[in-house]
Parts: sequence; structure tokens; C-alpha cells
Amino acid sequence: MIVFVKLLLAHLLGDFLLQPTSWVNDKEHKKHKSLYLYLHTFLHFILAWILVGKQDFGWYALVLAISHGFIDFLKLYFQTSSTKRNWFTFDQILHLIMIVAVTSLYGKIVVDFSIFTNSFWLVATAIILLTIPTSLIIKNIISIWTPESKSKDESLQNAGNYIGILERLFVFAFIMAGHFEAIGFLMAAKSIFRFGDLREAKDRKLTEYVLIGTLLSFGIALLTGLLVQIGLRFSF
Repeated sequence: MIVFVKLLLAHLLGDFLLQPTSWVNDKEHKKHKSLYLYLHTFLHFILAWILVGKQDFGWYALVLAISHGFIDFLKLYFQTSSTKRNWFTFDQILHLIMIVAVTSLYGKIVVDFSIFTNSFWLVATAIILLTIPTSLIIKNIISIWTPESKSKDESLQNAGNYIGILERLFVFAFIMAGHFEAIGFLMAAKSIFRFGDLREAKDRKLTEYVLIGTLLSFGIALLTGLLVQIGLRFSF
């Protein structure tokens, strides 16, 4: 486990703290012809080997560094100005997968599939349910009351959807941790920020529409959390 932590630290140092913006710009402009792509790769090799602090980790550090450079190479060639954010996410996920793989190979770690118990599947299903599926369910339920927009929408794209997903996951986590009082604070915080704007807008229909959606969101999260607790206590 500590090897993984050290490799993650090496990645964070190499990819963020010790990589100047000038390096990034040069790599994006020159791609594989950029000297900084290879310096960046070598830096990850050195950081990984030094931080793990084991002489026999050298070859593993080299494999990790080469894979890091290759992943960065792919990102530089395939990303565009419109897909840069997506490629950044994909790039970081691939780096994390390689760190896990190298850690497992070095430590000769065998995946124990027994951790995927019935309780795991129950909680995982609940979490997935509270994301996009619940958003679509709520959207379908309240679609009959969708108010007509009287002004230009100045909110962030899909912000309401993401806020709803996050609030439901927070509510679920609070229930699983047994902190029901935190749900009240979460609802109060949302009310302060959200319904203050609605009051200024003086649109009763919009206020009622948002209130219904919010109560449905919290209600589904509460019900899901309580059902999971019952399932974990009696069925598994």
C-alpha cells in the first residue's frame, strides 16, 4: 500500500508541481519533438525510484515512466482545443491504472475477489441509482410542470444536474455514516443559495418547480439510504 502512495506522490510531483507551464506549452506545440516530453518522462522515472527507495524497483520505475511518456504522447497527438479537458481526465485515469498495475506487480499482489460481497453490490447499485438514473426519473416526473423561461439562462451548463447528483450522494453518505443531522445542514445550505435567487426572481411557478425537484431528490436519496441500511442489516 505504501508503494502505491509513494508512486502517487511521485506522479503528483512530476505532473503538477515540478512541470512548469512552459514545458506543457512546448509539448503541445512540438509534440514528440519537444525535449521537455522526454525530460518529463525521465523526471517521473527518477521520482518513482527515489521515493520508493528500493534498488530493485528501478526496472519497475522505468516501465512506469515509459508508459507515462507514451500516454502523454497519445494525448498530445489526439487532443484538440475542444477535447483537451476530456483528454486530461482520460490521461490521468490511465496514469492511475498504470500506478496500480506496477504496484501490484512489484508487491506480487493478488486481487481478492472475495471483497465483492453482497453488501458491496447493494451499496454500488444504490450509488449508481442516485446519479444519472435518478436525475432522469426526477426530470420525467416534473416535466409536466416545466416553466417557460422568461429570461436568458445564465447558469452553468448541466450545473443543476451535477448539483442534484452530488447532493444525493452526500445524503446517502450521511445516512450510511449515521449522521442524519448533516442532511439538515445540507438542505439548509442549498436553500440559502438557491431559494434566495428564486425569491429575487419573483417567479412563483419556477420556485415551486425547483422546490418539487429538490424535495424529490432528497426524498429519493433518503429512501435509498434507509433501504440499503435495512438490506445490510437483515438480508446480507
